[in-house]
Amino acid sequence: MNEPKTPQEIADYKTKWMRENPYSVTVNSDLDIPGKGWCRKNLPRHKWSMQTYTNVYEHTFYFEDESDAVRFSEVWPKHSD
Repeated sequence: MNEPKTPQEIADYKTKWMRENPYSVTVNSDLDIPGKGWCRKNLPRHKWSMQTYTNVYEHTFYFEDESDAVRFSEVWPKHSD
């Protein structure tokens, strides 16, 4: 498949891999803006997603590829699971 370009194509693509057991990284809720900034700078938009307040003071970032989840978690090792 070619890289999704339209908002609808991106949403459809993400829905597919989110159902297939994505790789997750939980971070402190104070890292929502820096976390999104890192993802936007380093990954295509269709390769990651963020869900807010998945627990008290926590947000969860989801990644299609394990390598992206590992790279992301290494940026904030003291604040991620």
